[in-house]
Amino acid sequence: MSTPLEHYALLSDQRTAALVARDGSIDWLCFPRFDSSAVFTAILGTREDGRWLLAPPEGELVSRDYVDDTFVLESHWSTPTGTLTVTDFLPIDEDPAAPTADLVRTVTCTSGSVEVTHDLRLRFDYGAATPWLQTLEVDGRTEIHAVAGPDSLALRGPALEQVNGSCRGHFAMEEGEEHTWVLSWSPSYLPDAAPRPETLTPVATIAYWRAWAARIDARGPYADQVRRSLLVLRALTERLTGGIVAAPTTSLPEEFGGSRNWDYRYVWLRDSALTIEALLSHGFVTGAHAWRTWLLRAMAGDPRDLRIMYGLDGSRHLPEHELTHLDGYEDSRPVRIGNGAADQYQADVVGEVMVALDLARDAGLEETEFSWGLQKALLDYAWDRFDDKDHGIWEMRGEPAYFTHGRAMMWAAFDRGVRAVERHGLDGDVEAWRERRDLLREEILTRGWNDDIGAFTQTYGSTEVDASLLQLAHIGFVAYDDPRMLSTVARIEDDLLDAHGFLHRYRTASGLDGLAGDEYPFLICSFWLVEQYARTGRVDEARRMMDALVATESDLGLLAEEYDPRAGRLAGNFPQAFSHLGLVRAADALDRRSESAFEAADS
Repeated sequence: MSTPLEHYALLSDQRTAALVARDGSIDWLCFPRFDSSAVFTAILGTREDGRWLLAPPEGELVSRDYVDDTFVLESHWSTPTGTLTVTDFLPIDEDPAAPTADLVRTVTCTSGSVEVTHDLRLRFDYGAATPWLQTLEVDGRTEIHAVAGPDSLALRGPALEQVNGSCRGHFAMEEGEEHTWVLSWSPSYLPDAAPRPETLTPVATIAYWRAWAARIDARGPYADQVRRSLLVLRALTERLTGGIVAAPTTSLPEEFGGSRNWDYRYVWLRDSALTIEALLSHGFVTGAHAWRTWLLRAMAGDPRDLRIMYGLDGSRHLPEHELTHLDGYEDSRPVRIGNGAADQYQADVVGEVMVALDLARDAGLEETEFSWGLQKALLDYAWDRFDDKDHGIWEMRGEPAYFTHGRAMMWAAFDRGVRAVERHGLDGDVEAWRERRDLLREEILTRGWNDDIGAFTQTYGSTEVDASLLQLAHIGFVAYDDPRMLSTVARIEDDLLDAHGFLHRYRTASGLDGLAGDEYPFLICSFWLVEQYARTGRVDEARRMMDALVATESDLGLLAEEYDPRAGRLAGNFPQAFSHLGLVRAADALDRRSESAFEAADS
């Protein structure tokens, strides 16, 4: 069995991320960026695909936790002869010109005497390339250098021994002794640059995370979960570009052993816009500004040639292909990098972006000539594609259709354009936008509603429902307590709630998504239902469902995309921005301090 996802800790320097298992093995790390190729890929294969195990050969993990509101991990071990603490972190170097990226692992013997072992297997290009290894003496220190293609890694610290393409070590330590190893990435075609001394201790990194977290205002019974979720959203934000990845991993399956395995290490306009909403709800306007700046760069040129996702640096082409040498997590194949959905038209995307920027405007983020010009161009794009079918929020790989949620988000886009003119005095073709908004509203109420089932439908003319319909109230298309919304919620409960009380996105058996296999309940969908319950007086039900959802978190407060209630395991890419922003919104709805930022449209 693959290591359960809930056994992994996340390390982040806001450029990349590592996953550390409870047994002390780092099984996933892309250097130097979230979307770079991985140097540790054991999570998608075997230890031969790259990992770094650092642990006592005979010992028990007693506890592990982050240092306060950070991603500096402390793992406390007990052995027959003593105790030790392993501290793992990705140091944050705020110098944007720094050419390197580092991973630091420190072992401290806290009592008695202990032994620790290393099994370091460096494998570049997602495990496909075993690098050329050299042991060098540099300034009186022994270093191991690994090179393959454009990438170079240098390991500094007490010497390890090369054994059959791996690096092994065994160290005896006495109370008070401390050893530190630093793995540093740099381009292979540049001189190797040693990390700055201040990055080798966690002091600056802890201070960085604490300073950001000090601004979090989280109250109520789920305050701790909200704090950690907001920190996860920050951890998934690339600090140099402002891009926000959907998750730091690829191909963690939506069904164990299945083929629904996708690369989430990119910036979805939808996911990042919803992340900005969650951050804005807790006062983080600066993050919205950085994201808007990223958006302006990514869409520079002709904004009418909009993509639904981009690379972290705004790159547009993310071709999808399969890594056939990897077995996949829980034998789930294929393992994919790149994402073919980048080429899809998804009608909801402009609406999500416009809603987020509307909230940012209300929160005090001033418009510039370029930022408002971008939004007008987005409305032009929506206008041009007004009659086009799309692939929907869930990126169906079947035939395009008119998805009710997508049409409602298009309504929201024109609605926020009208608001910008009427409330903020910005310029724009408000009459045309108002007319298009009203046409959409009439269309949705006519074609997106099915009298026979008494609900809004997944697509026009169908009898299927979809969890995304829970967003109709969130954007103000209808009120939360509108009879049509309540009737739709009842149908969603009947069709999509499983026996364990978790909500699916839609019925995969309908065949609309064009994919084989099934999937587990999506956590954000259940969080949306909690929000709906809380805003319509079903508070007890909301709290019960919220408690069940919070119980799926890892011991470190991390959530994946999905949850398998039968196995009691997290599934899908991990940790997932969608799930964490959903938690924040649900907790805010239950907190009752947070009133909806949206006004329901007239019935």
